[in-house]
Amino acid sequence: MESLRFASHLSTPVAGIPVTRRLSLGNRVGFRISAQAEAEPDLSVTVNGLKMPNLFAIGSGPPGTNYTVSLDASKVVNVTPRYARLRAGANGSPKGQIIGWQNIELISDRPLETMLKEFKQLKEEFPDRILIASIMEEYNKAAWEELIDRDVFEVNFSCPHGMPERRMGAAEGQDCALLEEVCGWINAKASVPVWAKMTPNITDITQPARVSLEAGCEGVAAINTIMSVMGINLDTLRPEPCVEGYSTPGGYSAKAVHPIALAKVMSIAQMMKKEYAGKDLSLSAIGGVEKGNDAAEFILLGANTVQVCTGVMMHGYGLVKTLCSELQEFMKKHNFSCIEDFRGASLDYFTAHMDLVARQQEAIRERKATKKGLQSDRDWTGDGFVKESESMVSN
Repeated sequence: MESLRFASHLSTPVAGIPVTRRLSLGNRVGFRISAQAEAEPDLSVTVNGLKMPNLFAIGSGPPGTNYTVSLDASKVVNVTPRYARLRAGANGSPKGQIIGWQNIELISDRPLETMLKEFKQLKEEFPDRILIASIMEEYNKAAWEELIDRDVFEVNFSCPHGMPERRMGAAEGQDCALLEEVCGWINAKASVPVWAKMTPNITDITQPARVSLEAGCEGVAAINTIMSVMGINLDTLRPEPCVEGYSTPGGYSAKAVHPIALAKVMSIAQMMKKEYAGKDLSLSAIGGVEKGNDAAEFILLGANTVQVCTGVMMHGYGLVKTLCSELQEFMKKHNFSCIEDFRGASLDYFTAHMDLVARQQEAIRERKATKKGLQSDRDWTGDGFVKESESMVSN
């Protein structure tokens, strides 16, 4: 599910003029319009030297299909149906909220010549926006070099399905030696920023992220979709999505992957802060963004930009305006005027479990053994475990 997409497709909403009510003496009610509109929080960001009106980008996938790039489209053959959904509650219920989305989609089958014409049209129509090309190729130096000619690249080393036999996508991103070589080819040719898109289908995501940055990439994007089997139709006994009675594992996205994406982004952000502090490198976060608060969480972990794809597929492009508005409401609540005011603010609060133990032991000593939570497993009781469990929940 990969494509070229148009970054920051919708700009920050225009602030309205606030109207305030004033009660005066003598039971007279008056209204006044403030002479100057209250300043809205600024969502603009500068990433790798590129100015964006807001930090949101349309993630690679069907929302950018009309501007998808593929060097040799003749090798790409997609199937239908290619998606399956997971709903809250009993799976298969048409009324449950969609929390998971699986795709078995490949990159686009549209000719490169068509893409190049549309790239030009995009830049003419939106000259103040950043055009980000999400590119994926097989292990072929000449092919990678031929694709490099845009504003900024997001290099797909992470697609979990589709043509692994051609050493594409995650087949490259899971092999750090291969990844280092391909990043070297790209960065030797590219004259614009390059972001390496990471696969979550790996034990330690910081390893390929580090390799990509060492090989010259200006940024890292994470995460791509998670390898999955969506489910089995219990009436037909066939897997979903079902194509002529058969299926194949695919990429999992939507709200259900958000906590996994947060963990991966946190790991990369910690590594970048420790090893690349002070360098103009960027982190683009992806995974289950449907609300402004989802984006706020990624920013609090250190993300410079936030991408949304499946959310746009489900709710339309208007979701970007909603995300901007909701993120600004979060910022107002905490008196943040710009993204840098809170970017990475929560990152230092993650630590090792042994450190949590030490911190809690010290806190218990300071509280003089108050009964907020259990001090050890010996304190569990048979009849009170529900309340005792509740006493140790943080949210």
